[in-house]
Amino acid sequence: MALRPYWKGYLKLSLVTCPVSMMPATSEAEKVRFHTLNKETGNRVVSQYIDSVTGKPVKDDNEGKGYARGENDYVILTDDDLDAVALDTVKTIDIDKFAPANSIEWVYLEKPHYLMPDDPVGHEAFAVIRDAMKADKVVGISKLVIGRRERAVVLEPRDDGIVLWSLRFGDEVRPEENYFEDIEAEADKELIPLVQKLIKQKTARWSPDMVSDPIQDALLALIEQKKKQLKPKKTAKGKKADAAPASNVVNIMDALRKSVEADLKKKKAS
Repeated sequence: MALRPYWKGYLKLSLVTCPVSMMPATSEAEKVRFHTLNKETGNRVVSQYIDSVTGKPVKDDNEGKGYARGENDYVILTDDDLDAVALDTVKTIDIDKFAPANSIEWVYLEKPHYLMPDDPVGHEAFAVIRDAMKADKVVGISKLVIGRRERAVVLEPRDDGIVLWSLRFGDEVRPEENYFEDIEAEADKELIPLVQKLIKQKTARWSPDMVSDPIQDALLALIEQKKKQLKPKKTAKGKKADAAPASNVVNIMDALRKSVEADLKKKKAS
């Protein structure tokens, strides 16, 4: 079953326009999720909005957004009010600037989305914009309303489509100098070749299999046990914790040599 588009609208560059649709490039749908239950009855717990003064539930039709202008004093905005101030970027991605493809620092990239043509008629216009950016090795800079908030976005041509990244604003990014300034800049030059050797031994082409979620796997195993109504094994009481190392001070040269040797032994054994 095809997924519904997260957003539909138009991609525009000057006079070139085409209908497009957008889908999130990432998903957490496969993550284990829990419902809150009443342990006594096994029934689900339902949450609802309660008036903080009267203590009574609030109907959906009576819910509104409130902007605080003082203590317990709010300006109320309805959905109709919010729709009335909707910007053109609600339905149009108008590319008005370009930047070299490698000029945007990773820390500004927030969330990726896949952008694709939404109508056969628009394929040619989409392909022209995509391939022109590829040829000039640039990305497009634009704006788009996501969740009632206008966000800066960058459009990166990728294979047959375009990856749209939402961007963090400048005031959302903390300067790295505030955190790196006390780090010693120079490393021991004798140690660098050892680290390079270790890096070379451990380097392989990227694969999603390189990363995993052990907590997710453990939860799935636990749930499977519960399904089969197996009693959990009792943990041994009074087990002593592993002894801590005598000292936290290590010789980095020895540690690197041992790491290289251990890695080589593993490769020979395999």
